[in-house]
Amino acid sequence: MPTTPNTASTSDRSGNQAEPTAKVSSTAHAEPASPAGKRPAPPCTLVIFGAGGDLTKRLLMPALYNLAVDGLLDDGMKIIGVNHGERETKEWVDDLHKSLQQFAADKASTFHAGKLDDKAWDWVAQRLEYMAGEFETDDVFTQLKQKLEKSSGGNVIFYLAVSSRFFKPITEHLGGAGLLKESDDGKSGFRRLVIEKPFGTDLASARDLNEHILSFAQESQVYRIDHFLGKDTVQSILAVRFANALFEPVWRREYIDSVQITAAETIGVEGRGAFYEQTGAFRDMLPNHLFQLLGMVAMEPPNSFDAEAVRNKKADIFDAIKPLTPDDVVFGQYEKGPAGVGYREEPDVAKDSTTETYAAARVFVENWRWAGVPFYLRTGKRLAARRTEISVQLKPVPFRLFRDTPVDALTPNVLTLRIDPAHGTSFDFNVKTPGPVMQIGAVKSSFDYADFFAERANVGYETLLYDCMLGDETLFQRADSIETSWAAVDDVLHPKTGGAVPVHGYAAGSEGPAEADALLARDGHAWRLLREEATPEKK
Repeated sequence: MPTTPNTASTSDRSGNQAEPTAKVSSTAHAEPASPAGKRPAPPCTLVIFGAGGDLTKRLLMPALYNLAVDGLLDDGMKIIGVNHGERETKEWVDDLHKSLQQFAADKASTFHAGKLDDKAWDWVAQRLEYMAGEFETDDVFTQLKQKLEKSSGGNVIFYLAVSSRFFKPITEHLGGAGLLKESDDGKSGFRRLVIEKPFGTDLASARDLNEHILSFAQESQVYRIDHFLGKDTVQSILAVRFANALFEPVWRREYIDSVQITAAETIGVEGRGAFYEQTGAFRDMLPNHLFQLLGMVAMEPPNSFDAEAVRNKKADIFDAIKPLTPDDVVFGQYEKGPAGVGYREEPDVAKDSTTETYAAARVFVENWRWAGVPFYLRTGKRLAARRTEISVQLKPVPFRLFRDTPVDALTPNVLTLRIDPAHGTSFDFNVKTPGPVMQIGAVKSSFDYADFFAERANVGYETLLYDCMLGDETLFQRADSIETSWAAVDDVLHPKTGGAVPVHGYAAGSEGPAEADALLARDGHAWRLLREEATPEKK
């Protein structure tokens, strides 16, 4: 649990000094120390718009609880929840507590903490306050301003855990009430704005939203969040690449044949048909989540882990992506199959819907390191298995050496970074099988995080919230990167010729539409299998 450090500052992931922390005396019980090398974030008030929503219950509150358990929140922390509907703070707190207990007991939940630590929850609960109000009325922000003026330190984070239609009005009201204003000397404390996806629905809307927000806040105050980047296994991509001499020398077009990035789900739209009808798999996943993974895989080595150094390198990758055309993508929609009903039979979905629940794309990064290397991206619902992973396939070795042996093909060397649900890496390579004849056999070497590190309840927002409090923007998206990503897919969303991308059917519970297989077959490749442990593709 949090204790106040004696030092005057904290350090971000790059080692730079972050905002000074106020010395707040604690009257609480003795708390466990924060992890080695980690100090509590500076005291601040976290204002959550959408306090009664699913995001707050399932992700933000579990993340705050976990940060409290780890001793990474300052005793001066306060949390104000703003939402429609009158209710007492105690009722809201009890509702959150009940939800946390249910999630903690559910082994299938991302927050599978087991039994809650009562002391940790009490610490969080004491800092919660509910405030009723409409998000588009002046009086709410006047009342909020009065509450914040009474807060010590002046540090405030405004978290927009709301529908995207509220992004503009909330930001405008915050700006109009002077709640985003920071003093030039920094003495009044920081003011930060956290915005969830979707950040726009295409290039034009993203530009418009950026322009609106940046008319009330500085770019340095805006934290565009992508929860994929909060996963430890996603952040470990940089560690695998840059902390191991084995990989970086071959991490280029001379040695890499292709890269596959997969985010597959077995669930359907789960009652979110109305949202999905307006979004679809492509908008929901490709220009943000999957492009972020691509950026981590493809970026050049930064000079440091300073936020701008990392974000500049990722921005270079997004800028180098060859704009996609309708010929580069395949859309699919799940139909009735072994895994259940079809998408059109889901609640709140049109009976003649053409919304895609599956999207695959062939992407090229046109720079010196990656020219000519295809990146194959796919995402979908109601697929054969739940799997988020990145597979990097190396080019084949010359076969001449084995032409007089019984070997008719060599298994490609593939490094797979497993992100979800299993965490780890595996590598497919070739060895000689036992016996007097030179015969080659395919083997796999694997590493699982669970074999080396203790399992921790983690919903992926802990690092993001902690970094936001520290002022570390490494894992957050800049305006230019958002717009560049949308620009790369704009011709798919708004085809200049040929009409909309056709949507092909696939059986619920299958590997996806056959047309997605044909997309890779053009280049002599094949998707790695979802239904079982991925097996090396053969050419």
